[in-house]
Amino acid sequence: MLADYAVRVEQSRGRRHPEPPHSYRNDFERDRDRVVHARAFRRLEAKTQVFTRRYSDHFRNRLTHTIEVAQISRTIARQLGLNRDLVEALALVHDLGHPPFGHSGEKALDAAMRLHGMSFDHNLHALRIVEDFELRYAAFRGLNLTFEVREGIIKHSHDYDANDHPELAEYLLDQRPPLEAQLIDLTDEIAYSIADLDDGYEAHLLAVEQIAGSVDLFARHYRDAKGRYPQAAEKLVFNEALKSIFDGLVGDLIANTGQRVQAAGVHSLEEVRRHRERLAAFSPAVEAERRRLKEFLYENLYYSPALAAEKEDAERITGELFGHWMEEPDDLPRNYKEKAGKEPLPRVICDYIAGMTDPFIYQQYEKYCGG
Repeated sequence: MLADYAVRVEQSRGRRHPEPPHSYRNDFERDRDRVVHARAFRRLEAKTQVFTRRYSDHFRNRLTHTIEVAQISRTIARQLGLNRDLVEALALVHDLGHPPFGHSGEKALDAAMRLHGMSFDHNLHALRIVEDFELRYAAFRGLNLTFEVREGIIKHSHDYDANDHPELAEYLLDQRPPLEAQLIDLTDEIAYSIADLDDGYEAHLLAVEQIAGSVDLFARHYRDAKGRYPQAAEKLVFNEALKSIFDGLVGDLIANTGQRVQAAGVHSLEEVRRHRERLAAFSPAVEAERRRLKEFLYENLYYSPALAAEKEDAERITGELFGHWMEEPDDLPRNYKEKAGKEPLPRVICDYIAGMTDPFIYQQYEKYCGG
């Protein structure tokens, strides 16, 4: 049963290239499956989330993170009466545009593009992937996803100004995205915050005392877990604390979003779109705790001296490769050289690098920049 404010697949604005209905899958299910079978989706397995494989094969990569976001999102969508097929498709596609080396790669690509009066945005790049780069079908380029999935790709975490992005005019930039899309940015935060605590602890870059001394949310849940399992090993108590934090964040997001929808008197998708602000949100108290946890991770993990050398290497490798192909465009693969005859060279190079996995960009760097 869908809530009256949920997106209904039968009311979808459709695909750019009309297709006949499938015999046993609805359009959002087909979108989900097309994303899963896309080459760009498979490449996420070899793209850094936070830690490279130098630390461990057990840590999250961009693909496993995406799967975790999908799992959380489905659970919340079911409780709120949202369209789970659409939510799952949006969760699986939300990081499709990320380059190699995680946020370090994105930072370096954006810096390189800005030297040429352009920029790099992973959401906008994901839209380019599903609209043009994926070549699987004889009838059209791209994946030919529904409007609602394409809209969610660009609007799930950011409000774009129509004056700055006239090319996105079709995506109702003056309106809020559906709740199905609004959820994704928040479930993304839940997934990576808990996962990064876990991986940071496993990498011996974060200690229980360090986290508890700075993050009251963790201290409270760790103390409760220790009280329930006084004889358990520290790692198992740590796991119980993370599980409890996870449940609390998810439960709060479900309850608070439901309360906000009710208080706003929203009874239709159109009212969600026209509301003055996004309705999916944590409660103020939990939002404050979530922000503190995020600040702690930035201060003690993402900007940790132990990871600094890898981040610097990632930015250097990305920047030098970009510069090489700007000077020697004939070294690009044939299809990218052909594209450079129709599009600006910096954009073509950016598209090429953004699609690379971590191992492949290392290979290209060694080949063209001397290792």
